[in-house]
Amino acid sequence: MPACSANCGKNAILKRPKTGDALCKECFFEAFENEIHFTITRAKLFTPGSTVAVAASGGKDSTVLAYVLKLLNEKYGYNLKLVLLSIDEGITGYRDDSLETVKQNRDDYEMPLKIMSYKDLYGWTMDEIVAEVGRKNNCTFCGVFRRQALDRGAMLLKVNYLATGHNADDIAETVLMNILRGDLARLNRCTSIITDSGDGIPRVKPLKYTYEKEIVMYAYFRKLVYFSTECIFAPNAYRGHARVLLKDLEKVDPAVIMNIIQSGESLCVNETANMPTLMTCERCGYGSSQKICKACTLLEGLNRGLPRLGIGKSSKVKKLIEQDDLKRSAAGCCKSKNKSDCGNCACNKNEIKRDLSKAVEELKI
Repeated sequence: MPACSANCGKNAILKRPKTGDALCKECFFEAFENEIHFTITRAKLFTPGSTVAVAASGGKDSTVLAYVLKLLNEKYGYNLKLVLLSIDEGITGYRDDSLETVKQNRDDYEMPLKIMSYKDLYGWTMDEIVAEVGRKNNCTFCGVFRRQALDRGAMLLKVNYLATGHNADDIAETVLMNILRGDLARLNRCTSIITDSGDGIPRVKPLKYTYEKEIVMYAYFRKLVYFSTECIFAPNAYRGHARVLLKDLEKVDPAVIMNIIQSGESLCVNETANMPTLMTCERCGYGSSQKICKACTLLEGLNRGLPRLGIGKSSKVKKLIEQDDLKRSAAGCCKSKNKSDCGNCACNKNEIKRDLSKAVEELKI
C-alpha cells in the first residue's frame, strides 16, 4: 500500500478521482469536507442565523449534503438551522422507497422533515402523468413540477435558503446539454452557485465543485444510509446522453469536468441576444419568464386531456389555449378543470377538444 500523500504516516486506501492524490480515509474526509467549507465561505452562501432547507431525495448527493452541512455547521459555527425538504412525485417502487431513506436521515441527523407531494400540489402523480404522456417526455413534466414544488415548500417553511445536492458532474452535464440545445439563456446561468427563482429564496449549491465519484466514496467510507436505485422513468431522459458523453471524456482526462464548468462560468453572453425577463405567472403567482409559467401550461394540457400541449414553444401553446378558451366560451362551456367532462355543456361533445388536439399535431408540438 502506498503512503498517504498528506504525509500523515498512514497507508493510503484510495485515490482521489479529482486530484489523483493517494489518501488514507481520515485525510480524505478532511480534504473533502474542507473543500466544501471553502466553497461555502468563498461564495458566502449562507448568512449566520439563517434557516436552510436541504432538498432531500434520499440519494447519495442530498444525503452527503445534509450530513456535511450538519458537520460543518457544528465545526465552524455557521449558526444555521437545518431542515429537510422532500418531494413525493408519486412514482411507485421508487420514490415511496427513497422517502423511507429520507425519514432515516431525519432521525439520524435530527433535522425536521417536510414532504410535499405532486398529488396535493397539482392533482397528478408522476405515475398518472406517464400513463397519459408516455415515457418520452415525462422528465419535462417532472423537472418543471419538482422545481416549483421545492420553491413552494421553501416558502411554506419560511426558510432563508434552499440548498440542493447538485454536484460538479451534474453542472457539467447541464452545460453540455445547453450547448447541444443551443440554449443561450440557460447556458449563461446554469453554472451559477446561487440562483433566485423570483420568490426571494436563493438556491445554493454547496457541492458545485465536488465530483460525483468522491461523493460516492465519502458516503461509503462514512457508512451513510442512502437510496441508490435510479428512477424507473429516467432512462429515456435527454440528460442521459450528456452523462454518457461526459463519462467518456472523463476517462480520457478527469479534469474535463472542472474545465467544462469553468468554461460555462467564463461565458460572455451575446449582448444582442434576447434574454428572458423574470416576471410573475398570471395563474399561480410564481416566478416565470412567461405570463403563464411552464408548470401551469403543462397542467393545462393534462387537465384538458391533451398532455402534449405543453411540450413545445410557449408562444404557440399560449395562442392555442386562448383560441380554445374563446371557443369554449362561445359554446357555453363550463371550462371545468376536472379530468372528466361536466356533462352539462359543449364539453361533453368533445368537439373543441378534437379541434385543439388537431392544432397541436399540426404545429408538431
